[in-house]
Amino acid sequence: MSYRFSARTGWDVGESGFAAAIREARAAGRELIDLTVSNPTVCGFEYDAGAILAPLSDIGALTYDPDPRGTRLAREAVAGYYADYGGDVDPDDVVMTTSTSEGYGYLFRLLCDAGDEVLVAQPSYPLFDFLADLEDVTLRSYPLFYDYGWWIDFAQLERRIGPRTKAIVVVHPNNPTGHATAGTERVRLEEICARHGLALIVDEVFLDYPLAKGARLRSFAVGPHPVVTFVLSGMSKIAGLPQMKVGWIVGLGPEGDRRQAMGRLEVVADTFLSMNAPVQQALPVWLEGRLGIQRQIQERVRGNLRVAVEGGVDVLKVEAGWSAILRLPQVVGAEDSAEVLLREAGVVVHPGSFYGIAESGRVVVSLLGPTGGFTRGIEGIKRVTGLNHGSY
Repeated sequence: MSYRFSARTGWDVGESGFAAAIREARAAGRELIDLTVSNPTVCGFEYDAGAILAPLSDIGALTYDPDPRGTRLAREAVAGYYADYGGDVDPDDVVMTTSTSEGYGYLFRLLCDAGDEVLVAQPSYPLFDFLADLEDVTLRSYPLFYDYGWWIDFAQLERRIGPRTKAIVVVHPNNPTGHATAGTERVRLEEICARHGLALIVDEVFLDYPLAKGARLRSFAVGPHPVVTFVLSGMSKIAGLPQMKVGWIVGLGPEGDRRQAMGRLEVVADTFLSMNAPVQQALPVWLEGRLGIQRQIQERVRGNLRVAVEGGVDVLKVEAGWSAILRLPQVVGAEDSAEVLLREAGVVVHPGSFYGIAESGRVVVSLLGPTGGFTRGIEGIKRVTGLNHGSY
């Protein structure tokens, strides 16, 4: 008997040739240097286990008192996080979720009917494709271009707005480019959204990780808010706790539109009631203690970036986040650079095409891994490609 599945899940789930090559190399016992690891819990950071785990035993978690938007305690903690950035967030305009992925799902349901469109920057993380498919939403990309730094191509963005476009997604800072949305870019995005009646969805999971020492990025939660804006974030990056599954949506904008949006969003959240009580009880403690792990991550990321740049690798300018794009010399013929590095150096990187980067010779590395392994990986890249100069 053959079953008929939904068209929305009709993905090609077969193993890619590159993934197969990695699997086969490991199965053969080959030692690989993985420069794609982005899970902070396996990168050798020191977590305060007692402080993290203790609040999960709070007796308040034994009482089931569901609130569609999340407990008041958790929402006030989120508002306090944005207050540290100078934002004035009302806890009533916060909806707790188990992840930013779930937050996107809520917002796509709120804003879009089947077949409606959402604009997303490219390069970008491929997760958006799956999230949009699951909600019957069509993604259209608008480009970021590189010219001594990354910039939004506003001319192309406007050309791609159509009658079924409902929202623009901005990842601030972007993954993997590390592009932080400038103040002038924000103003223009808001002007475009106002003119076309679009919502602005801003993913700020890497907001706390500028790479320049002393730098501080501005959150979109800081006003003014001339258009309906939804800010997403969570503890996966803020406190390096992806396993705790804590995220949120903050609704902002003109009062009438914001109130209508939050009322509808509350019904969406009430339908699922996905956030569990123990992590909501623990959230204020985790947010208060976030700076310790953030300092460790920033030190590691900045140090690894320095290893790549000072080692002569051509690194495209990155302002924030945990990733970097390397521009490799065209010395590998028609072969994919990532495949050559795997075969010749045992170094695992992400092909640029994984993020929608069309230019050849672009690979993406995580800056999060232990410095010793990262340094060996960079040396392997240099040996195979003959790199002998760098720019940043």
